[in-house]
Amino acid sequence: MTTARVRGIYTTAVTHILSEAGSEVVQASEPIRERFEQSFDAAPAAVSIETTRDRLGVEVSGDPDAVETVAGELENLAIDTFRWDDETPRGAVFDAAVLEASGGSGAVVDLGDGRRGYLNYDDADGYVDGGDRYRVQVHEPAPPWADDRPLVRPALEVGGGLCTLSRNRTGVSAAMGGDRAEELVGMTDFLSADVPDGWGLRWQHAAADADLEAMGTALEDAVTRARALEDALADTPTEPGEPGLLATPRTTAWCWFGRDARFALDGARRQVAATMPGHHRTKAADRAASAAVDFAEAVCGSLGDDTGVEGDEFPFDAVARQFGPTRGDRLEIGHGKPDGRLVSLGRGEVTDWDPDGKITLERSMSAGGSYDALGVPKEAGDVAVTKFREGRWWYPTTYKAADGTPKGTYVNVCTPIELFPDTVRYVDLYVDVIRRSDGTVEIVDADELEAAIGDELVAEDLAEKAMDVATAVERALSK
Repeated sequence: MTTARVRGIYTTAVTHILSEAGSEVVQASEPIRERFEQSFDAAPAAVSIETTRDRLGVEVSGDPDAVETVAGELENLAIDTFRWDDETPRGAVFDAAVLEASGGSGAVVDLGDGRRGYLNYDDADGYVDGGDRYRVQVHEPAPPWADDRPLVRPALEVGGGLCTLSRNRTGVSAAMGGDRAEELVGMTDFLSADVPDGWGLRWQHAAADADLEAMGTALEDAVTRARALEDALADTPTEPGEPGLLATPRTTAWCWFGRDARFALDGARRQVAATMPGHHRTKAADRAASAAVDFAEAVCGSLGDDTGVEGDEFPFDAVARQFGPTRGDRLEIGHGKPDGRLVSLGRGEVTDWDPDGKITLERSMSAGGSYDALGVPKEAGDVAVTKFREGRWWYPTTYKAADGTPKGTYVNVCTPIELFPDTVRYVDLYVDVIRRSDGTVEIVDADELEAAIGDELVAEDLAEKAMDVATAVERALSK
């Protein structure tokens, strides 16, 4: 049975999904223990599921088979869920060379094969200069849609939630203070497993709820993985060499949740707790929204089941008025790609807003080049007028000259749109529809969608949906 540790805004839903699928959730937080009518062991986790910093998805890291089990469950949540495997997974060991070390708080390092990492100066001994080489381990991987590089450190460690073995520590310590910390350190002497030479042991916060048996199992697991890592590196030179991968004791997969996926997660959460429509959609939009959502659900839950929190209609009006976007706000168009990248299409001003979830965004265009597929030059004074609607699978952009003359309309087909306070978010599905200034309408880039299917970037059911949307838009524009 796969054991999993879950943290972040999707915890309740993911805990329910994994439990129903036969996995065992361990090291559960206090709110989860109270919410579910089942016990949770303080046992080592084969896989860890963490919400990403931007709250748009999750990191799934751990033993390869366990990662495949969990990521496989999550990627089937909804048609707009995407999953990518990371080439720089958590715990991977690389020989690295410093590329840039000019100012800031850290340096960009070359990990080989085009991979890059980020090394904080404080984590390195002495002065860091260009060309310096280090043996590093990925401490915090980065999702493919983020601007961040994976954070690496020149120290080896292995961990599983309850404890961590580190080459950078000595002795036995605990992450918390007080009597429980002293107990954990003292109880270590009673465990059958010994801390390997050259490694230091640190008990993490989750160990505070562990009994002696769970502690022993956790230490044995960590020792086994530490020795496996030593074996993997046994034939490597002592000093770091050319940049490249040396060991991957764990794997990492990323799951990005689209709007439909977030509502599917709402449904899973609703099986165990009062859940407002758009619970995860609202929490993903703004960190400050979490407390408001929790309060509303707590009040509704205390009043009983017949409180109006059930249902599927997202309260866009209330959420947008409180957190944005509304008229006058500036929004970025976050153009996600099926390979995981995120491309910014620029920022614009919200010039029109409707409580039903519709906004109009205007952007001033720079001169140079031409508009995609339309074949019309970009000129100074041009304006792009884009109309978005929450949850829709497409959006139109009309390009106008400085005098207001239309230059054509470009309709992007994408996963269901989410109008977050600062960003419009979706994943582009390659195929688009254009209407030229002479009124002719055409579907374009369908060949790119076909290629994406072959490259396994877009699932066949999602591609079929994209073509259905494009055909419907073409028909509507041709009337």
